[in-house]
Amino acid sequence: MTDEPTKGGGAGGESQDADIKAIEDLGNAHARIRSEMGKAIVGQEEVVEQLLIAIFSRGHCILEGVPGLAKTLMISTLAKALSLSFNRIQFTPDLMPSDITGTEVIQENKTSGEREMHFLPGPIFANIILADEINRTPPKTQAALLEAMQERQVTTAGERRPLDPPFFVLATQNPIEQEGTYPLPEAQLDRFMFKVFVDYPPEEEEFEILKVTTAAAEPDIHGELDAAQILKLQETVRRVPAADHIIRYAMALARATRVTKEGVPEFVKKWVAWGAGPRAGQYLILGGKARAILQGRPYVSTEDIRAVAKPVLRHRIITNFNAEAEGINTDRIIEMLIDEIPAAESEGLADSRVPQVFKS
Repeated sequence: MTDEPTKGGGAGGESQDADIKAIEDLGNAHARIRSEMGKAIVGQEEVVEQLLIAIFSRGHCILEGVPGLAKTLMISTLAKALSLSFNRIQFTPDLMPSDITGTEVIQENKTSGEREMHFLPGPIFANIILADEINRTPPKTQAALLEAMQERQVTTAGERRPLDPPFFVLATQNPIEQEGTYPLPEAQLDRFMFKVFVDYPPEEEEFEILKVTTAAAEPDIHGELDAAQILKLQETVRRVPAADHIIRYAMALARATRVTKEGVPEFVKKWVAWGAGPRAGQYLILGGKARAILQGRPYVSTEDIRAVAKPVLRHRIITNFNAEAEGINTDRIIEMLIDEIPAAESEGLADSRVPQVFKS
């Protein structure tokens, strides 16, 4: 293969060894994080996995699910397991942008007696933010999150204030309560790496939930990573190599959703009004890289791309009336795209090349 990485020497080789060690450490930490999450959260393994992938990819998530599925508990527990600060913001129709970012107040200097302006930081200043029911607040307030999500900073009174990394926004929206809501525009939805569906638990898991949550004991969650380790692992994700055939596969999935382009499948032309942009391809690759290292592999396979295809693409594909009339949702279209678009015969790097994957 023309994209085969070569083994570096000297300082480059030491960097490769450090990356391999970081991936091994994350693989071990991954199991411990899932174990800690299991103390408070029963089931929802796929949801937890997608949240971890997004965090290590520096992405944000939007969760959709009916009330009572422990979305808030899941996020606060994840923050504890990662030793990160956590704030929950309840979005309401009267919430103002300054309620999120913070505000300037006049305070008296006790030494000089003079009045001075001081900044009181808002709840956005935390590592993990839960934007609860984000579609209940007007677009002006929703937009207050955009700069923070994209630039990792907020601007108040003309001054830019950086947010402490790592920074991760998780927004929830309720699919069954439409009255008094302000749906997020597609441009804002595109800022979220994943859209994650939280569904009802199976019968046995629901039994276990009722058993655990009605007992007296409170789970003691231990932090398995810290902010510095997470930042290092986020950098490691970026250095994981993706072979050309992997990049072309991710690109093919995204491009096949664009109904105006030649050669797209007929079912896309029939059911899709608007498709995914280049950011979808970026997130497919980054998500595949993060999934790979969470599983202890320093290379990406097409299976990694397929595994993150639904959460990456489902909010970037806009269906038309025909799809709605026939009961076709975006997940079904993504499944058909995965069946339609063949993956390359080579599924990734051979195990014998694992120690050599990072280029110096």
